[in-house]
Amino acid sequence: MTKKIAFVFPGQGAQSVGMGKDLYENFDSAKKVFDTADKVLGKSVTSLCFDGPEEDLKQTVNTQPSIVTMSIAALEAFKSELNITPTYTAGHSLGEYCAMYASGVMDLETTMLAIQKRADLMGQVKGGAMAAILNAPAGSLDEVLEKASSVGYVDVANYNSPAQVVITGDEAAVAKAGELLMEAGARRVVPLAVSGAFHSKFLEDAGKEFANFVEDLDISSASIPVVTNVDAAATISANDFKNKMPRQIYSSVHWTQTIENMIENGVDTFVEIGPGKVLSGLIKKINVEAKTYNVFDKASLDATVASLKEEMAIV
Repeated sequence: MTKKIAFVFPGQGAQSVGMGKDLYENFDSAKKVFDTADKVLGKSVTSLCFDGPEEDLKQTVNTQPSIVTMSIAALEAFKSELNITPTYTAGHSLGEYCAMYASGVMDLETTMLAIQKRADLMGQVKGGAMAAILNAPAGSLDEVLEKASSVGYVDVANYNSPAQVVITGDEAAVAKAGELLMEAGARRVVPLAVSGAFHSKFLEDAGKEFANFVEDLDISSASIPVVTNVDAAATISANDFKNKMPRQIYSSVHWTQTIENMIENGVDTFVEIGPGKVLSGLIKKINVEAKTYNVFDKASLDATVASLKEEMAIV
């Protein structure tokens, strides 16, 4: 039986100063990605990734293009060492742009222009709050969100794993929902340091403006299905991507459902490509039997390549 592998790409919050530096120094294919990003965006994404400072790197307008550049550089370095085609690709929020690149939906230049525009629009949205909810009792979330909505707007931003969701919306409503979830037996409520209530209706205007921008982008149908955040559905058509890219900005990220969908369709191995190991941790919480690998520097790339070669009997 042919092994089914998915490539997955992390989202905002995975960044760290220094990310991608040793890939840049060891792989021409990675260096080319960083050099192209600098040229296309007219700013040094390379020095933001390698030198920060952290204060600059964590600003949305810089974070998003930096993570996408580093993740695609890691992907290209990985591909230069091991020629395997995944069954699916997926990315968490901004990571979906790396997945679309990996699936041939957009070339590198288009991907960089798209993620910078998305980051600019999202970075302009101020106000609201977000909080991560850990181990909320089954069935409590919908009930609590309904109660807290008497204070203001609150919704789910990310379904990250059965043990973690992120809520988003008006500051007072997010705080109220957090209190009620703690009373209902949630293990922890962690307020997130964000500039605005991402993946909420507060970003609908940004989504509309992005839709106009996306209309003119050169977007192709996918050569490998991308399992998209807005609906956890395997997506191939160029028109579907044009429709979903703007919606993704203000819709919930269905990450749990995305992973479950791929597993139901035979995927048992996930290669997380990009900074950190956040997604690997979430995937293990979604399905403890799933195999996860990481590619974020030369050592992790070498280890993943060696393991996959052995597993797939590639000479």
